[in-house]
Amino acid sequence: MCRNFEVIPAVDLQGGQVVQLVGGERGSGTKYGDPVAAAKRWVEAGAETLHIVDLDGAFEGERINAEAVSRVLAATDVSVQLGGGIRSAADARSLLARGVDRVILGTAAIENPEIVAELADEYPESVVVSLDAKAGEVVVAGWTEGTEIEPADAAREYEKRGAAAILFTDIDVEGRLEGVATDPVSRVAEVVPIPVIASGGVATIDDIRALREAGADAAVVGSALYEERFTLAEAIAAVNDD
Repeated sequence: MCRNFEVIPAVDLQGGQVVQLVGGERGSGTKYGDPVAAAKRWVEAGAETLHIVDLDGAFEGERINAEAVSRVLAATDVSVQLGGGIRSAADARSLLARGVDRVILGTAAIENPEIVAELADEYPESVVVSLDAKAGEVVVAGWTEGTEIEPADAAREYEKRGAAAILFTDIDVEGRLEGVATDPVSRVAEVVPIPVIASGGVATIDDIRALREAGADAAVVGSALYEERFTLAEAIAAVNDD
């Protein structure tokens, strides 16, 4: 493959600490310490982007870990995409003004699709729509509520509204370190021309290669990096040098 494929480390936040959940289940997380230390570690290892999710914000509907996010922004100089608890255009604008490069809209986009078009008009490269899927259905509110919407249909809709990218998370395999499911990723990637960022299930470097072959343009990796199944440098080299 000649295109650059990005491997993006996850810095998921809960109670001010880095946490990786299993299957999106609240209370299932393993803690990995200070977010600034984690962020610096990934930047030093070659990350060009950090993927930050305020898990408390996703569950509660407001940004609980704002202070931790501010510390990461101050301590790093790479691109940051942030999601979790961003429920209004005002929230998104505030974050973009503070140095976040891309805001990730999940529940807000599903409940009010016009927010995507509104923000994309002002920030055409900065709106990522998060489609979190469980059993083939987009779920919202911290992965607790179904929508009866298929991810590919939603991806088409948000691409038309100006989304710069789609973040597709497969909740069924998220955090389990048991491998990825490529078919759902392929179905989303096939229907939109914008980049698709795949998340969920990565356990090996071959999993990242599989997501690339499925049509994704980037992969978010969390537990596999924190559990040292491979290094970030190894992953970046493997998917861009073969």
